[in-house]
Amino acid sequence: MFRALKPKNLIKPLFLVALLAPLLGICQYTDVINSNRPGLSVSAYAVGKGVPQLELGFSYEKRDHADLNYDSNIYSMDFSVRYGLLLETLELNWEGTYQNQNITYNSLGFNESRTNFSSNRLGVKYLVFDPFKDPERNKPNLYSWRANNKFQFKNLLPAVSVYAGANFIIGDNPFYPTDPTVSPRAMVATQSRLTPRFVLISNISYDRIATDDPELGYTISVSHALRNPKWSIFLENQGISSDRYSDVLLRSGGAYLVNENFQVDAYLGGSFKNTPSRLFVAVGASYRLDLHKDVLIPIEDQKAGENGGAIKKNSMRKSKKAKKTKGRNKGKGAEDIDLGPSKKDLRKLKKND
Repeated sequence: MFRALKPKNLIKPLFLVALLAPLLGICQYTDVINSNRPGLSVSAYAVGKGVPQLELGFSYEKRDHADLNYDSNIYSMDFSVRYGLLLETLELNWEGTYQNQNITYNSLGFNESRTNFSSNRLGVKYLVFDPFKDPERNKPNLYSWRANNKFQFKNLLPAVSVYAGANFIIGDNPFYPTDPTVSPRAMVATQSRLTPRFVLISNISYDRIATDDPELGYTISVSHALRNPKWSIFLENQGISSDRYSDVLLRSGGAYLVNENFQVDAYLGGSFKNTPSRLFVAVGASYRLDLHKDVLIPIEDQKAGENGGAIKKNSMRKSKKAKKTKGRNKGKGAEDIDLGPSKKDLRKLKKND
């Protein structure tokens, strides 16, 4: 049923990825917006519990087919509405592409226009494994900046999330005239932090399940934060295999972080064949309402590994400091620290002298 991607079609894009990966890459979510833009790769991490986020893009594509002898222009609007549902690791996502394609059949001498959703799907993503959950594994080296910033093999261990959703056909869709109204979709997304500046994301998806033309695909994206961390660049390779359409695509571009909740981006890309040949350019933006609430956990619990991940540490320091200060006026106990005489005691000693 599936027509596999030919190895000779993979050599060129994979060579380009290997060649340019050391030069390229994107800031991922910490206290700033975690966007899947630019490109089509999907991060393994969710946006955060209670956080709504909108990602919007506009693109133009020139698509020509040598065998069918047609030329076409495609104008598209991409959108993704993401929401952190119930848990920090769970995300609800409605995404799609609404496009208008104008086709000229040169040999037949007539034009055709198609307008509808080329994709429209709803799904949930759940983070099943996060290597940064273990505080011991990710302790920084206090004696070496280089050790903290160089590539280490342990960094290849990725965060892993799983996605389950469905495609929805609205009305008489000219892009999928024979597809059922609903068809399932599944995906596995991984994300590795190779260095503090480089991030590697990979997606493997099985789409339009139970249709006449199911689709198997992969996406590999390398992203890099520049010396000015507001800027980032990326390189992305996508492969698609189905009886309806197979291709290998390459994208590259960048993003600029306007503020913690707002990002703008642009990219361009194309295909490696002429059945059809594809050349496209896109611009977009991502915005979130940061309604996330930090959970405050005692320092003692964080040290014991009970926090389950990166959590704000403004918790119980004041009470611990009070215990230490109290040790000046009492016998030094097992948990108290001798901080020496206070300024008041020194003044008294000086006066007596």
